[in-house]
Amino acid sequence: MVASATSDNREALRPVGRVFTFLHREDVTGYLMMLPILLLVMGLLAYPFLLAVSWSFTDKLIGAEGRFIGWRNFLELPRSSIFRQTVQNAVIYSVAAVALKTLLGVALALALNQITWLRNFLRGILLLPWVIPTALSSLVWLWMYNDLFGVLNYILRVTGISQEGYLWLASPNLALFSVIVVNVWRGTPFFGIAVLGGLQTIPEELYEAAAIDGAGVWRRFLHVTLPHLQSVLAVVTLFSTIWTFFDFEIVYIITRGGPMNSTHLFATLAYQTGLIAGKLGEAVAISLYLFPILVVMIYFQLLYLRRMEV
Repeated sequence: MVASATSDNREALRPVGRVFTFLHREDVTGYLMMLPILLLVMGLLAYPFLLAVSWSFTDKLIGAEGRFIGWRNFLELPRSSIFRQTVQNAVIYSVAAVALKTLLGVALALALNQITWLRNFLRGILLLPWVIPTALSSLVWLWMYNDLFGVLNYILRVTGISQEGYLWLASPNLALFSVIVVNVWRGTPFFGIAVLGGLQTIPEELYEAAAIDGAGVWRRFLHVTLPHLQSVLAVVTLFSTIWTFFDFEIVYIITRGGPMNSTHLFATLAYQTGLIAGKLGEAVAISLYLFPILVVMIYFQLLYLRRMEV
């Protein structure tokens, strides 16, 4: 009887033991530790994103239920001259800003890497445009671009370059150039610090060997520095392109998309369409219009990074 009861107890405890054994596996422990953050991401990112995607196929207005209209929002957007202008603005804005941030960031990183005196202080100064709140720095630039009292036109008058100054934010071409300058000023520190970190991982022996072989400064940069910075530049460029393409605060605070829609980006046009005009379905479609292209771009860039690691 006792042996039979003991055997029954062991049989009953076997499933519990299997559960404990399963939970003590390293891969299962990893998934369990990731579960809270996965639930947080699903709640804060996945659900709003899926809800927005569903709205893009409706004619939803603020305060009203929308009806399903299929792909109509996406098909009608290219017919809008404002949307076509926005696409052009976004491409020019992103390509120019990311290219300038890359060049200036690499130049600043190379300079800081050679400096030994006050190195930490100068690095802190370099980070100031990045750590200052975007709204505050945009307001400062808005004042600097002021036609009558801005510091830029004041400098032009004092130096005799132009007594009348320029309408920085009233001219369509100058307005787009002006917001690009602000984005470059703010984003260059991100490139500079990232590239500086990459520079400090390059062994000094490689530069010494290149110098012994007779390579000058430019050849050492091309054949030693640049190849070792490819992965860093690829990652930084990827993030910066996404952030720049969908920039909002800088453009909205300084120009609000004007003059004549010459500085509208996807985020500002979506804000104006959705929250000001009340057309939520169309606004979400504007935001998601180039999303597939960005996904493809990110995929190939990550594939490139993986091949570099191999």
